[in-house]
Amino acid sequence: MKKIIIAAAALLMGAAVVYAQDLSMATETYNNGVTTLQEGNNAQALALFKEALSLGEACGEEGAELVTNCKNVIPGLILSVAKGHINAEEFDEAIACLEEAAAKAKEYNVEGVAEEALSLVNTANYRKGAALMKAKDMAGAAETLKKVVAVEPDNANAQLYLGQALLATGQTDAAIETLKTAAGLGKEAQANKILGNIFLKKGMALLKAGKNAECIEALNEANTYTENASAYRLIASANSKLGKTASAIEAYKKYLELDPGAKDASGVKLTIAASAQKAGDKATAKEYYKMLVDDPQYGATAKQQLEVLK
Repeated sequence: MKKIIIAAAALLMGAAVVYAQDLSMATETYNNGVTTLQEGNNAQALALFKEALSLGEACGEEGAELVTNCKNVIPGLILSVAKGHINAEEFDEAIACLEEAAAKAKEYNVEGVAEEALSLVNTANYRKGAALMKAKDMAGAAETLKKVVAVEPDNANAQLYLGQALLATGQTDAAIETLKTAAGLGKEAQANKILGNIFLKKGMALLKAGKNAECIEALNEANTYTENASAYRLIASANSKLGKTASAIEAYKKYLELDPGAKDASGVKLTIAASAQKAGDKATAKEYYKMLVDDPQYGATAKQQLEVLK
């Protein structure tokens, strides 16, 4: 019995030595983490603190203080590493770190870190979306920016960029709604310019397809966002095809008002004069023929028709 007791006591003494060595190693690792952090190497410091935490937890109650210190440091340090990734435009790595920081802050009851980390996830996604747009990866940008506006619907820039990305990927209806949202959030000038262009192109396609009434509707909507001389030129053409002479003339007039120096200005004036003459509107016909009296191309025709209209 005596031999057994002695052996057991020796075993316990051996365990105590190993236990002390583990705590010493944990403390040394923790101190190396502090030094590395002071040197500005956050990523290496984080690795050391995580190792110290693991070693400290293996030491039971003796390592409790060290474990607490590690837990107090680790979430904020992960957040710092994430910020470094954001600055380096390593957005996927940043987002992974931010999510880890938030999770560890909640697990370790460290106040403030989780809230900041989660808010920065949106910042990282926004910057990632902008970078993807710059790289012409519009599909990736759209998916990333959707995450941003889901969390922050009042982010005007994100809504504007998302609208552009959706448009570039052929999601026109979704792009229109998103751009309208951006306009309502203060990006009216930029969003309306894009919206006007969307409906201008739609109107052009409808005119080409012979859908004149639908063309006029689309082009009128284009002009509600930003008045465009080309839109009025196309509206005039569509109205002419529908036999709506008066409406065509008004659209031609608006076209010239917005673009008085247009290359086809003289031709449009002749069209207005001839159309008005045909419709029995002598006053308008005379007005526009007189504008062409000195025109090298249409002057002779204008003079001739003015004689007819006397």
